[in-house]
Amino acid sequence: MTDVTQRLRGVFTALVTPFNEQGDIDWHAFDRLIDRQLEAGITGLVPVGTTGEAATLEPDEAEALIAHTVKRVDGRAYVLAGTGTNNTRKSIEATRRAEGAGADGVLVITPYYNKPTQAGLVAHFGAIADATRCDVMLYSVPGRTGVAIAPETAGQLARAHSNIVAIKEAGGDPARVTALRAACGTAFGVHSGDDGLALPFYALGACGLTSVLSNYAPEACVAQYRAFLAGDLKGALDWHERMADLVGALFAESSPGPVKRALAMTNQMSDTMRLPMIRIGEATEHRLQQALAGFAASAQVSAG
Repeated sequence: MTDVTQRLRGVFTALVTPFNEQGDIDWHAFDRLIDRQLEAGITGLVPVGTTGEAATLEPDEAEALIAHTVKRVDGRAYVLAGTGTNNTRKSIEATRRAEGAGADGVLVITPYYNKPTQAGLVAHFGAIADATRCDVMLYSVPGRTGVAIAPETAGQLARAHSNIVAIKEAGGDPARVTALRAACGTAFGVHSGDDGLALPFYALGACGLTSVLSNYAPEACVAQYRAFLAGDLKGALDWHERMADLVGALFAESSPGPVKRALAMTNQMSDTMRLPMIRIGEATEHRLQQALAGFAASAQVSAG
């Protein structure tokens, strides 16, 4: 296993950005969130990603969140900063600012709305990689951006740029892991971008998970990963099944609405979001309440 893959192993949390009722960053809630992640054994933190409502953050806010995460973590976890936009020049600027703030790596999403060709993706990601010494993790999430990174494109980028070292794969298809490993080599890191697919991704060779659920239940996500790593497939499957209803509820509406509501219901932060994101609807809240109750009950049974 390469040093790069070793760095990217485990569960990374796609951090929410807590806001107060006035819509400003709630730094105290953010600190509590980070501290809980570290205590649970999370190995990576991802500020300013999709789950962090990056699209509605000002550049200075994004840089401050990254720098704050780096300082709070103090070397205890890998910091992977979201820096991708649908504008290559702005993505380069954001990446340089993240590097200056001390991030270990950057997570770069495919350009949304533009729908570039695969050749355009090669040029876009290549320009960003050339502008930084940080690790670069590609991010393919066609449900949000309208375009997927072809495995062959990822392979071309990995061969041409030594700092393009991994991909967050969030297209909902575990078979992509095999295709990516074939195109990019087994030293290239693959992260599941879907909580509900973490176990099949691990089984197919993914080295980690970038999780939304771990904002709320980091201990469970870490326990599942550790069970799989130890060869306890039954234990890993048990965790998968215990988390399944909650994972479904957390994605019943666009993230991070449901996970922010779950955190608010347990008094960890406000569920305030910035427009155009709004608080979840009544039906989703009811589903979430049931899922949280079921998850808590399963934890009590396990503890007993």
